[in-house]
Amino acid sequence: MTVNGVDRAHDEPTATVAVVYHSVHGHTRVLAEHLADGARLVPGARVHLVEIRPEDVNAGRWHDAEVLALLERSDAIVFGSPTLMGSVSAVFKAFMEAAFTPFTMQAWKDKLAGGFTMSASQSGDKLTVLEQLAVFSAQMGMQWIGVGDMPGNNWSGGTRDDVNRLGSWLGLMSQSHADQGPEHAGSHGDLITAQRYGERIARLTQRWVNAVPYETHRMTEHEARDLSASLRERLDAPAALTGA
Repeated sequence: MTVNGVDRAHDEPTATVAVVYHSVHGHTRVLAEHLADGARLVPGARVHLVEIRPEDVNAGRWHDAEVLALLERSDAIVFGSPTLMGSVSAVFKAFMEAAFTPFTMQAWKDKLAGGFTMSASQSGDKLTVLEQLAVFSAQMGMQWIGVGDMPGNNWSGGTRDDVNRLGSWLGLMSQSHADQGPEHAGSHGDLITAQRYGERIARLTQRWVNAVPYETHRMTEHEARDLSASLRERLDAPAALTGA
């Protein structure tokens, strides 16, 4: 039972985070799942994975009343789409256009927001997708949360398994090889970054919604490199790889 935002069963303030994504071949889905796993590390966080499906698009229009109702109840919404031809996917764009109804009522105003994307190329113009998602969130009156990690893989000792190895801050970026399936989605560093981003969003949502105290964890460049190195040494223990 929840009373005034507190889950009496666990005596924790509750906050609802929805991770909304479209995935073509499953790679973006893996990123969404890791982001959701990170959000679930936060006490009181209720996390929903919501897939935007092509079968819900009819004559170019997307509709799912249950999904829209869930998003209206959510405190934070994280948007995810593959980068296709320098843009969000057609299916996800149909979802964004369907948000015109809550837009007219400012139904998502002051919810928190974030975004993530995946492409096969190292760049792939992924930034344009994150910009699309951020502008969309601004139009909805939402408050955007970026990635808080220092860049990785930007020095001679770096690797693709570093945290934030693509150096993205507006939102989460990941890269997967075009000839490999979702079981090889992203790099180890990308998936850890997704978990850390999800946890960051959930903690900030608790702070935003329930005034839960929030401690900012800061790192120097050298500390960030040490973190990536320590995570590489623990590749066989994925359950212990996330940090605040």
